Amino acid sequence: MSQKSTLQKRSEVDKRFTWAIEDLYSSDDLWQQEYDQIKEMLPKAMEYQGRLSKSADLLYGFLQLSDEISKLLERVYVYANQKYHEDTGNATYQDLSNKANALAVQVGSVLSFATPEILSIPVETLSGFRQEVEELKIYDFYLMDILRLKPHILSAEMEEILADAGEMADAPSNIFSMFNNADIKFPEIKDENGEDVRITHGRFIHLLESPDRRVRREAFQGLYSTYKSFQNTLAASFSSNVKQEAFFSKARQYPSTLEKALDAGNIPVDVYTNLINAVHDNMHLMYRYVKLRKKLLGLDELHMYDLYTPLVSDVDMKVPFEEAKKLVAKGLEPLGEDYQRILKEGFDNRWIDVYENENKRSGAYSWGAYGTHPYVLLNYNDTLDNVFTLAHEMGHAIHSYYSDKEQPYIYAGYKIFVAEVASTCNEALLIDYMLKNTNDKKEKAYLINHFLDKFKGTLYRQTMFAEFEMITHRMVENGESLTAENLCKIYHDLNALYYGDDVVIDPEIAMEWARIPHFYTAFYVYQYATGYSAAIALSRRILNEGKPAVDDYIRFLSSGSSNYPIELLKSAGVDMSTKEPVNQALKLFEELLDQMEELMNE
Repeated sequence: MSQKSTLQKRSEVDKRFTWAIEDLYSSDDLWQQEYDQIKEMLPKAMEYQGRLSKSADLLYGFLQLSDEISKLLERVYVYANQKYHEDTGNATYQDLSNKANALAVQVGSVLSFATPEILSIPVETLSGFRQEVEELKIYDFYLMDILRLKPHILSAEMEEILADAGEMADAPSNIFSMFNNADIKFPEIKDENGEDVRITHGRFIHLLESPDRRVRREAFQGLYSTYKSFQNTLAASFSSNVKQEAFFSKARQYPSTLEKALDAGNIPVDVYTNLINAVHDNMHLMYRYVKLRKKLLGLDELHMYDLYTPLVSDVDMKVPFEEAKKLVAKGLEPLGEDYQRILKEGFDNRWIDVYENENKRSGAYSWGAYGTHPYVLLNYNDTLDNVFTLAHEMGHAIHSYYSDKEQPYIYAGYKIFVAEVASTCNEALLIDYMLKNTNDKKEKAYLINHFLDKFKGTLYRQTMFAEFEMITHRMVENGESLTAENLCKIYHDLNALYYGDDVVIDPEIAMEWARIPHFYTAFYVYQYATGYSAAIALSRRILNEGKPAVDDYIRFLSSGSSNYPIELLKSAGVDMSTKEPVNQALKLFEELLDQMEELMNE
């Protein structure tokens, strides 16, 4: 299918390139029936309130009903929003999406009594319940995980006070979001063609990728000078957020904010500190990358605004969608016949919404509901990057397929800590295949550059963010204040540490902390780096060991959230409680640097 200069309306798109949304509901009327069914089930769920500790049958009955409501809600929610994403201008599906969103809030409110009630049941009573009702054993891990957090649950009166304080605690994040998304305005600059263009959040990275260095420099200076003019306000907002996190950690009797944040997934603190230490041990590789970038760009001085512009200009390599499917399938052959069968099933049975159309949601994602196959949204436009996006999203989709197939609903969804493993593993396998099967020097350089930039942006940069969070939260916990001056110094010094002597650490970069929304969700970003490391380590193991590694990997994909993320990854052969996976990933980074340097010297 060739791309047209004007976008098609949704009704004009060839059905072959649309997802089979009818596999969820064949009509809106059927959607409405299940929506109404959920509404009717909610009063039944409320009848259990205050009674979960009375008997094993009551507890089991509630958990089954809760699962059934949640399962139906997932179907209703996914269908409404995917139909809305097909054409965001369609008023019918705008309405369905709004109704589904409101229903999700209502369901969450109705079921919210369950966890506190379960926590109030003595452990001996729960053990007795398991003996009385055999079927209750399926919830063993779920109940164990709730009870694990019991030492950090307070009295009913204290819990009520903390809940009431929640809205105030959200204030720093809400203030920053309003400031960053609505109030802050950046200056205009001249683009490569001499035309006026306003710097925006959406345009900023694109401007930093410009081949024109003046554009890069002016975009960089324009954005950060604007943040600097609000530095004291932004420091107060950031500091307030760290303080509220410290307050809740102390109230819930955690030794630190870091330990509270990681405890949600039962992640040992060593995972966090090992990531930072392993990256520190391999800083010399980042310095080599920076030196190579400086050389390939032909610059006397490499500045912070030179770190995003491509080392290799975009390869003029058009890959039609049918060709992309073949390429991805070849790249993922190491994952074995069963994986290939599922991949083919997805390709042949319209799991994917392929091309852009008028008012279609931008970007790409994988989604779906328990009981039906996953779905993938693309806006495919025949570029090499889009081929990697296809591999990435099918990684998510097949992870969900395996987990849904092998796990009961309660454990089918997987945790954020492992969410990017399958998708990144697919990309790593695809790049490995393409590098081994191209003789085109420019294409090979483009592929290596793509991979090197992934390492820089995910493993090194996200770890630097993680270290900044660790330093600033410890300061508050030790009674030190966070000011614009010391925040900028910490951030400037981290950039100097992570990028080395071959890049000029421009003073403006010291304000970058002020524009990172993820910093308002404490200790979240490290998971990008750990997930990336795990994926690279798994891809190396699959390529080197073959079937035993593949069997372990498929078992991991099939496990959902039936165990803690660290344990699931261990079963696949990757122990994130050690430095080894990060070291393995950075070993590949070193090999890619070797190849790029050799290629550029030919």
